[in-house]
Amino acid sequence: MEELELIVASAKQEMDAAIKHLDHAFQKIRAGRASTSMVQDVMVEYYGAPTPLSQVANVSVVDAMTLSIQPWDRTAIGAIAKGIVNSNLGFAPSNNGDVIIINVPPLTEERRRELAKQAKGETDQTKVTIRNARQEGNKELKRLDGIAEDLIKGAEKDIQDLTDAYVKKSDDAYKTKEAEILKV
Repeated sequence: MEELELIVASAKQEMDAAIKHLDHAFQKIRAGRASTSMVQDVMVEYYGAPTPLSQVANVSVVDAMTLSIQPWDRTAIGAIAKGIVNSNLGFAPSNNGDVIIINVPPLTEERRRELAKQAKGETDQTKVTIRNARQEGNKELKRLDGIAEDLIKGAEKDIQDLTDAYVKKSDDAYKTKEAEILKV
């Protein structure tokens, strides 16, 4: 039945989106190495408007512990430094008038545990989203009229199988991220 397939496909799409969100969240959680994704959400006050850092400067990785930020407009260098400080990432940017350098401090054991806990929280939130997609799919199935009970049970099983697979994906992603964070 086409309606059943649409409901299962919709649940799968929501679960895919949850996993993509988890991946994006994990990119922001640093694991001891410098990465341009660490500053991707920094907003800079540029000509009176909050602007993403990527739209006012080129961000590059110099080495494992250093980021370089080259503004396209040199007058924005102060605003960029202020945006980095205000973003609460724990970075102290230094600037020589042309380029902003961020030295990524090595992670302490305590900070690693905090980051692992943050990753666990993101994973738990993703699982809630996946289960909500399952619940919504099952509600949609129950609303259908005139469809054989065994077909609906089959679709419910398909949604449950998807749920199990996506929860496992999120757990596997967490285990990988946790190992990356805790690795010294």
